[in-house]
Amino acid sequence: MSNRKLQRTSEHRRSMLRNLTTELIIHGQIITTEARAKEVRSTTDKMISLGKRGDLHARRQAAAYIRDVVADVKEDGDDITVTTALQKLFGDLATKYADRNGGYTRIYKTMPRRGDGAEMVILQLID
Repeated sequence: MSNRKLQRTSEHRRSMLRNLTTELIIHGQIITTEARAKEVRSTTDKMISLGKRGDLHARRQAAAYIRDVVADVKEDGDDITVTTALQKLFGDLATKYADRNGGYTRIYKTMPRRGDGAEMVILQLID
């Protein structure tokens, strides 16, 4: 099998990875366990590669995986602009990483989690 099971059912694992990938795209960094971060890193790299491709098929593939949530709301007088996670992926991140061929994320190790001692990391998008 090509991915970690993370001690979850396949539906729960897929949902968790989708949520973590969406949050990483929206916020730029997340704090999670090391095993989860390594899985999210691969899915995020795939989504950014789809964003760089930018055609309709890539948009539909990314829309099938990324959650449809609001990433940013900007107010300019009477104008209100709402940006979704998918728009941020195909707009901001695709142009930001246009000249980069992979390796869009980095992992920093932090202190172990207090309750169970799990290795915690900060997963962030490279600037």
